[in-house]
Amino acid sequence: MSDPNKDKDIDEATGVDTTGHEWDGIKELNNPLPRWWLWSFYLCIIWGIGYVIAYPAWPLINGATTGLLGYSTRGEVAAEIDRYKDQNAELTSALAEVELASLGENAELNRFAVSAGGAVFRTNCSQCHGSGAAGAKGYPNLLDDDWLWGGTIEDIAYTVNHGIRNETDLDAHWSQMPAFGEILEKEEISQVVHYVMSLSAAEHDVAKAEAGAVLFDEQCSACHGANAEGDYGIGAPNLADAIWLYGGDEDTLVETITYSRFGVMPAWGPRLTPADVNAVAAYVHQLGGGE
Repeated sequence: MSDPNKDKDIDEATGVDTTGHEWDGIKELNNPLPRWWLWSFYLCIIWGIGYVIAYPAWPLINGATTGLLGYSTRGEVAAEIDRYKDQNAELTSALAEVELASLGENAELNRFAVSAGGAVFRTNCSQCHGSGAAGAKGYPNLLDDDWLWGGTIEDIAYTVNHGIRNETDLDAHWSQMPAFGEILEKEEISQVVHYVMSLSAAEHDVAKAEAGAVLFDEQCSACHGANAEGDYGIGAPNLADAIWLYGGDEDTLVETITYSRFGVMPAWGPRLTPADVNAVAAYVHQLGGGE
C-alpha cells in the first residue's frame, strides 16, 4: 500500500504538510480553513449574488441595472424633496404671486422667501457672487448699497429674471461703454484716469486731473453725469465713491477706459420658477445692500 504522505512535505514539529512556500527557513503550514470561516465566506457570496439581483448594481452605458426592488438613494431623495414641496405648496404658490414691495408685511411668507432664496442663491449665484455674496473682480458685491440697474426688491427680481447684456433675453438690461482707446490718445486717457482717481480722493497727478476734467465732461459725463455720480438706470456706475467693480488703481482704470468693460449676467427667468426668482430677490435684498 502506497504512503499518502510520500509526495508531501511534512513539517516535523507539527506533522502537518506544508504548501511548499518557505521564507528564511520558515515554512507555511497547509492547515485547512476553519469551518465557521468557510461557511461565513459562502454566505457572503450568496448574499452578494442576492444583492446584485435585488438592488442596482451593474453599470451599463446609459445607467445601471435597477434590481428587482427598484430601490435607489436618488429616488429616496427625490421623494423627500417632493414631500417638502407638498408641505410648502401653499407658501410657494403665494410667493410666486406676491407683490414684492409688500412681501415684508407677511412675516411668515417673508421668512419662507428668505430661507428658500438662500438655497437658490447658493445653488445658482454663489459661483460668481461668492457664497457670502461679497462678489469678486468683475462680479458685483451684493452687500453694499451701490446698485447698477437699481437695488429695490422689484429691481433685483427684474435683473434676476432677465439678466444683463445677454443675447437670450430681449428684456435684459443693456448698456455698452465705448472703448476709448479708439477715441482718445494715451495721454488723454491718463488724464481722465487721474481725474477719476481724484474723485475718490486717491493719490493722483493734479495737473493731469485738471486736464482730465475737461475730457471727462466732453466724453464721459453724458452717461456718468456731470458730477460722475453715475446713472444706475442705464448701468453707468458712480465714479465718485470708492466702490469699484474691476478695480480703482491706475493700471486697471487705464485698461477699463482703453478697452471698456462688458460684463454679462444670464437670464435666470427661463431656468427658475417665479417663486424661486422672488425668493432669491428677497434673500439678496435683505443681505443689507438692497435699496
